Amino acid sequence: MLTHIATTPFGRRPMTLGQISSQVTAGNVEQDAKISKWQVFRNIREAKDALGATDRALAVLNALLTFHRDEELTGEGNLVVFPSNEQLIRRANGMPATTLRRHIAVLVDCGLIIRRDSPNGKRFARKGQDGAIEQAYGFDLSPILARAEEFRALAEAVAAERKAFRLVKERLTICRRDVVKLIDAGINESVPGNWRGFLLRYEAIMARLPRTAPRQVIEAVASNLEDLWVEVHQTLETFIKSQNLDANESHSGRHIQNSSSNHNPIGESENSSGTRHEAGRDAEHNDNVRSLPHRDLPLGMVLSACHEIVNYAPEAQIRTWRDFAAAADRARPSLGVSPSAWQEAVEAMGLQNAAITLAAILQRAEHIRSCGGYLRDLTEKARAKKFSVWPMITALLNVRVGALEKAAAAQKSARGEDSTPEASVSSLEISNALRDSMKKKGW
Repeated sequence: MLTHIATTPFGRRPMTLGQISSQVTAGNVEQDAKISKWQVFRNIREAKDALGATDRALAVLNALLTFHRDEELTGEGNLVVFPSNEQLIRRANGMPATTLRRHIAVLVDCGLIIRRDSPNGKRFARKGQDGAIEQAYGFDLSPILARAEEFRALAEAVAAERKAFRLVKERLTICRRDVVKLIDAGINESVPGNWRGFLLRYEAIMARLPRTAPRQVIEAVASNLEDLWVEVHQTLETFIKSQNLDANESHSGRHIQNSSSNHNPIGESENSSGTRHEAGRDAEHNDNVRSLPHRDLPLGMVLSACHEIVNYAPEAQIRTWRDFAAAADRARPSLGVSPSAWQEAVEAMGLQNAAITLAAILQRAEHIRSCGGYLRDLTEKARAKKFSVWPMITALLNVRVGALEKAAAAQKSARGEDSTPEASVSSLEISNALRDSMKKKGW
């Protein structure tokens, strides 16, 4: 290979430190260096954005490489090509001369070629007596050979980044689809949960995603969406597990009691002697699991038994189980129930049954010393499949029926009329069939 000295551009073009750096790099090419010119060109094409080259500039580089006759660039060969502008324009698919000069300057600035200008700026080669080229003036391709390993590493990095970008976009797309459809499923199936809050969080996360975003931004958005997906999926999964537990759980005797207090339990009638419990009046009823219903409690029945919970609902109205669960969550702090105790109850009982239990505790809160400890005790029973919300609600209904009967009897006695238990409970919103069933089972 010919030994080159640092040359400056012809005419008004200035000399830059970048051009000097390219010449120094080209001067360090080893004699035994060898690379396929088209392989290195493919690497340059992959890494063009990192190098600062344009597609039109690469079209000019492709044309320049065609003027090098060998398929390989070697450290021992002459790497200076000297085509005229007319020849370059034809091989660059008819590119205008002004455009050609502009993109040659881009190749020089990127350090892909070096100008070896003659004294008059013409491109030519001077041959010796044996026909070999002694001196050539034109475009030196030595930087391509000298930086071949750098171009390969850049191309691999670009390919890895492109793959990572594609994977994170797929991850974002799948996560978006899952979150939207899971929220829709929760709303359509009337699953208790903060679905409006989930939707607002989803919209806020997606609002941070611009139309064209780098991989780092997309990864951050995808991570936030995955966190939201975990919460939405956990809400649905908890509800499904609670439904399965309700269908299979076993029931035992006393379900509402205060393990840390000697006060009356929730299921104890105020006018009783303290021996009547919410699940029944004797051990035979407590142990008869088959006597308890295996279906969900009607919302109206629960509200009749636990009317205090309505005070924690917006505008004092509860129309759905979702409203009921939200009211129970708002009532939780006033009872001194910690978030961890509430979460454990939801996991063990399901959101709906946990809300019913909390409403029942609220209804008799004045008779319970530690509502939080009491809820944890019931949670442990639920884990052992020894807890049901049915005896609680029926016991509270008995309490309310007894109170109404007593009040009605007192009013009729004051008027000198006969008291009839049936007329005294007409204001309680339970069906006659349910009332007869309660009397038949002794609740």
